[in-house]
Amino acid sequence: MQTTKIAIVTGGSRGIGKNMALSLAQKGINVVLTYHTQQAEAQSTVAEIEALGQKAVALQLNTADLAGFDAFFEQLKTTLSATFGVDRFDFLINNAGTSLTAPFAQTTESQFDQMLNIHLKGVYFLTQKALPFLHDGGRIINITSGVTRYSFAGASAYAVMKGAVDVLTRYLALELGSRGISANVVAPGAVFGGGAMTDTPEMRAYVAQATALGRVGLPDDIGGVVAFLCSEEAKWINGQRIELTGGMGL
Repeated sequence: MQTTKIAIVTGGSRGIGKNMALSLAQKGINVVLTYHTQQAEAQSTVAEIEALGQKAVALQLNTADLAGFDAFFEQLKTTLSATFGVDRFDFLINNAGTSLTAPFAQTTESQFDQMLNIHLKGVYFLTQKALPFLHDGGRIINITSGVTRYSFAGASAYAVMKGAVDVLTRYLALELGSRGISANVVAPGAVFGGGAMTDTPEMRAYVAQATALGRVGLPDDIGGVVAFLCSEEAKWINGQRIELTGGMGL
């Protein structure tokens, strides 16, 4: 009988994904994290999780390459059996992604399609293919963005896809409820220290002055909330969007 729960964190090698993975491990949850190209960073995160007393594995995954999903889940199936002695997992955290800053008038079809594949099609169909491996009573947490509520010039393609995932999450909550699976959104604001944000003193000053709590966001502001949503205390939260911006753009 499975006693220790297992979470999959896409894009878990660094930044907020790494913080999520470590926060989950601190809650006594084993972790399968995925990485695109940062294998060394992923293995370092695995080592940190193991130092906390939990099991962890890093698997390569390009969430924009839908043709590779079947092979990924075959590898996941083998990993679940060999490493954890099970055939299913409990929590899916769709975190992997990249940002794009481009004015609407200059955004190319190629840039738009990149955002579409990574942030919407990838999330939609990876989640769909994960369903046979997700325990009844499991949870799905989709990471979107504060820019689905407030607007920044240059973020249109990125924000459109994240906004669509906000909507998708409500449909997941509705349609998967019969299996006891909940689905929620965590929407970080500008988070520094993970490689996604342009990290300059000027950008940090701009974000801090636009944030009610008067500072920029850090990875440590995000991971604990994701871990909470995987806890017993959060069992009745479903179909919700939780924004983690420190009160940005109020």
